[in-house]
Amino acid sequence: MSEDGFILGVDLDGVCGDHTEAFRRVVAAELGVPADTLGPQERWDFADWGLSEEQFFALHRRGVLDHRMFRDMPVVEGAAEALWRLNDAGVWVRLITHRLYANWGHEVAVADTVAWLDAHAIPYRDLCFLGNKPQVEADAYVDDAPHNVIELRQAGNAVIVFDQPYNRDVPGPRARDWVEVEHLVADLMVRRGLPVQTTLLDPDRPTERLHRRQAAQERTR
Repeated sequence: MSEDGFILGVDLDGVCGDHTEAFRRVVAAELGVPADTLGPQERWDFADWGLSEEQFFALHRRGVLDHRMFRDMPVVEGAAEALWRLNDAGVWVRLITHRLYANWGHEVAVADTVAWLDAHAIPYRDLCFLGNKPQVEADAYVDDAPHNVIELRQAGNAVIVFDQPYNRDVPGPRARDWVEVEHLVADLMVRRGLPVQTTLLDPDRPTERLHRRQAAQERTR
């Protein structure tokens, strides 16, 4: 545990944002097929949608640069509210995402990611863009990608699997929603002898709460 307290490394795609739905819209538009013909993402590589690796990267690049999928991606229900409660309970939220694997699109990917986080009032202390997640120091992680979970655990890290159809064969602990993430993180903190501050759900929506905090910070300057 660092001097910053309990650090939680949180993945974005498939955990905070509904990457499958965002990419489904892109694939449907690019291939000219109804979106409802593209079923659940049962495999990590989207092969169940009939996409080759080459097609996936080409379509994903167009999704990021042309369709701006990182800006318009649906948010996972309860993510912002749960992360605010964890933040208030003393958790340092460190967002970690591998969104810079396509060359020449970094400016768009970063700008749209930050705009999306602000639009949905996702709280965070750090935002890290990198592929090798074991390089990021955190006390626990929340991730959906099977290979990330395996690599993080092999490096000795505690990892909560955020439930998705393509990771059902990965051992738990597993969270089916953000309420379960909260409970599992609180349990990890208690096991490490850390005080967990109980907080009540803010009656305002996350965006209103974020704006209220920003206004308070402006008044103190």
